[in-house]
Amino acid sequence: MSSQSKSKELIVSTKAKEKLPVKYNESSVLDLVDDEIFLENRNEVKKYLPEILGRVLARIWIDENFKDKFKTDPLRTLSDNGVFLPDEMFLEFQKPDTKRPKIVVYERKGKSNFKVRVVQLQLIMMAGR
Repeated sequence: MSSQSKSKELIVSTKAKEKLPVKYNESSVLDLVDDEIFLENRNEVKKYLPEILGRVLARIWIDENFKDKFKTDPLRTLSDNGVFLPDEMFLEFQKPDTKRPKIVVYERKGKSNFKVRVVQLQLIMMAGR
């Protein structure tokens, strides 16, 4: 069996049994996605972005250069890595220099200053005994 045929699909929710429209191959461990993905609305962002942002947080943990780029311009870093959000969505990278960084995705309609939180992910390491 070739490594191409062993590609894995990441599951967004085990309850929903729905899979991300992206396959991750062994050779692309640090890639956020294999092919460009264009999320077009709030529902798609809520459905697919948490898995991708989980990969972002994991990569931030091990790749200082990526962390610096994401800290400076998170939307640009996502688009440079093939992930595109709707125009009304923006991200905040909070607590970037701690062991518990957080990414929050907001939606802003038009020119309003009002923003609505859509997705939030935080890296938390837990030890057990």
